[in-house]
Amino acid sequence: MAGAESPAGRPSELEPVVSLVDVLEEDEELENEACAVLGGSDSERCSYSQGSVKRQALYACSTCTPEGEEPAGICLACSYECHGSHKLFELYTKRNFRCDCGNSKFKNLECKLFPEKAKVNSGNKYNDNFFGLYCICKRPYPDPEDEVPDEMIQCIVCEDWFHGRHLGAFPPESGDFQEMVCQGCMKRCSFLWAYAAQLAVMKVSPEDDGLVLNVDGIGDQDVIKPDNGGHQDTTLKDDVPEHGKDAVKEVKAEQNNEPCASSSSESDPQTVFKNQSLNTESPSGCRFQELKAKQCVKKDTATYWPLNWRSKLCTCQGCMKMYGDLDVLFLTDEYDTVLAYENKGKIDQATERRDPLMDTLNSMNRVQQVELICEYNDLKTELKDYLKRFADEGTVVKREDIQQFFEEFQSKKRRRVDGMQYYCS
Repeated sequence: MAGAESPAGRPSELEPVVSLVDVLEEDEELENEACAVLGGSDSERCSYSQGSVKRQALYACSTCTPEGEEPAGICLACSYECHGSHKLFELYTKRNFRCDCGNSKFKNLECKLFPEKAKVNSGNKYNDNFFGLYCICKRPYPDPEDEVPDEMIQCIVCEDWFHGRHLGAFPPESGDFQEMVCQGCMKRCSFLWAYAAQLAVMKVSPEDDGLVLNVDGIGDQDVIKPDNGGHQDTTLKDDVPEHGKDAVKEVKAEQNNEPCASSSSESDPQTVFKNQSLNTESPSGCRFQELKAKQCVKKDTATYWPLNWRSKLCTCQGCMKMYGDLDVLFLTDEYDTVLAYENKGKIDQATERRDPLMDTLNSMNRVQQVELICEYNDLKTELKDYLKRFADEGTVVKREDIQQFFEEFQSKKRRRVDGMQYYCS
């Protein structure tokens, strides 16, 4: 397929040439995106009966629960059946959520698919996304007033969405990362900095203020920069958990934010500790205990993580308690990731997807099957020969050419049928 041609037989510069391959690839990309978001969710049955679903596509209804009301989320099936004509906010996917459709938050609506719901789902978590607001700037997406082109990335801890320019560290230009943890979550779950120096895909903005890391997991120490350029540490913002209290160290950063624990470390905070290996088997049985003595400097930024980084987190009893206290036990669940959800959707879709040609064949008798297969082979052979002429001549296949081919093919088919002789035995 193509646009107009110039007199010389070449594509006109006014209309871009679009090949059949381009169309198929674009169609496949759109189908994969839809499958990634929706494929792991049921489009016909309300998910309420499944309890808090590990991960599912969610929507918020601005018509039923506008800003100022209590936030609520609805499953994919309810978005179709109960809110089809309403204004919805697409929330992509969220973890451990139970459908709210028709419960006490919806004053004038009863769920058509599963009306027997409890008044509230106490295990659900909500944020500004349920009112169509995202990021620390609390703006809608797309934002009609924002003229800066920017992608939005979801934090895998709080599951809010952020503009790349509001994360303190721009996403790697190569896009070579799987997950992101925002600034606020890195601050709350500061144990992740013990892993970040060796696992994260780091790209730190040099203008960010440095922080001294409290390596025992929760809370940070601000680095105050007096007039003389030195550093003074304030008290911890949060209590230190029981796990690791026996090894608490007050670590101090030097004036240039260089690491303070290892003489073999590099001085560049963006590449610090890259030469050290991550011990998967530490003498104490705790990887975190082993790592926290090696790092002490971080930046007030988001972090970007590669595929399978979660499998490197320590799962000893003390660390699991720390994750529980921070409400991030899901980090140790390999099926919690969006990637796992997307892959499940693709597998489910591939299983359900049926070949229309095979369906047609199965509905025919033996004679009809043979005739259809012969017709298909004829069509394939003639189309291949027809397109080969264009390839040999280096010309573009136009819409009219395709139409002409099928008209001629149908004409030949009619002549063959009209010329057939039938005999009675």
